[in-house]
Amino acid sequence: MSLLAIHVLGSPVLRTETTPVAGITDDLRRLVDDMFDTMRAAQGIGLAAPQVGRLERIAVVDVDKDPIVLINPEIIVESGTERAEEGCLSIPDIYGDVTRSAQVTVRAMDLDGKVFEREASDLLARAFQHEIDHLHGKLFIDYLSFLKRRGVMARWEDLKEKYPGQRRILARATIPGSDEASHRDEIL
Repeated sequence: MSLLAIHVLGSPVLRTETTPVAGITDDLRRLVDDMFDTMRAAQGIGLAAPQVGRLERIAVVDVDKDPIVLINPEIIVESGTERAEEGCLSIPDIYGDVTRSAQVTVRAMDLDGKVFEREASDLLARAFQHEIDHLHGKLFIDYLSFLKRRGVMARWEDLKEKYPGQRRILARATIPGSDEASHRDEIL
């Protein structure tokens, strides 16, 4: 597995509609492995293919050590509303309160090509909705009021210089004195 560069706000791929996946390939399996590795290195709970520069309709989520692969996901049931703070690996150090459905049911395909449905609430429901939005070119800041979004964009102007080429590069460093399987992930 390898760490992939994460595209940050301003990269056109983040606003691009993804393409449904027709079938499971070895390349797709490697992509999913790399996405999980990248998401964990960035200390996130979800990552969508456009965030790593790919246009396949794929997202990965891991809330409470329950890794889930979502291929061609769609929300088929949603109920209730809940407002909570969100952030995004593609917009580091920026947060905002977003209202989303409190419970959702998602239909997707897994890495074996089998279609499944998964009910979710709380943080998992929020993560599903956030990542599925990415697959349709939508970001959490799109839910903010005009004034809050303007404030976020002003703050981003100060931060974006840290990400040349509109990419966030991650590196893995081994902790001194630990075995090779133990790593501490750092953001450069």
